[in-house]
Amino acid sequence: MDQQAAPRTHGLVLHWAARYDLLAWLLTHGRERELRETIVRLASLKRGDDVLDIGCGTGTLAITASQHVAGRGAVTGIDASPSMIARANRKATKAGVRATFQVAVAEALPFPDRHFDVVFSTLMLHHLPRKTRQECAKEIERVLKVGGRVVAVDFGRTERRGLLAHFHRHGHVAIEDMVNLFVAAGLTPTRTGPVGMNDLNFVVAEAPRPEALDRGGDG
Repeated sequence: MDQQAAPRTHGLVLHWAARYDLLAWLLTHGRERELRETIVRLASLKRGDDVLDIGCGTGTLAITASQHVAGRGAVTGIDASPSMIARANRKATKAGVRATFQVAVAEALPFPDRHFDVVFSTLMLHHLPRKTRQECAKEIERVLKVGGRVVAVDFGRTERRGLLAHFHRHGHVAIEDMVNLFVAAGLTPTRTGPVGMNDLNFVVAEAPRPEALDRGGDG
């Protein structure tokens, strides 16, 4: 897997898997586990949910999610970096969980329509240019089941300085931009706000339910 060629994407791809977990620890000031559990709570995961983690990195969130869906649901992580996926697979094997990982890009998800109950996008959207971000949001809407939900977490506009600013000088996504992104893709934001850690914000959005589609058709 480490030798597999990375797919073509317009987004920024991080290949330094060996240092990624340390960076995540630094970015959260040692509160990475708390962040993961917060994201899982925002998603309201339940037994049997099928979950997709886009830009999964070394798989830590996907592994946590797999423990919450209790073996009846399937958890899949994708990342454009083969080295990240290789490390994620090793971590899942060591943890004894059934999360699976594959190399893929956010703007062309290799899954059928209406396949997932929950999609995660954590600290990933700011790696994508605007057009690719829009393509990713449309793909999320496509693969979500009716009534399914996406949980997006990303950096806000707060200025960062020092070492962390060096690693994340490439951007942020304002919370209103995340909201507008999902609305344009046909999803309905239901909750937004600060995560309560650094300058991280979250948006939870849902795929339309049948009754909402029916009301739209009546108009």
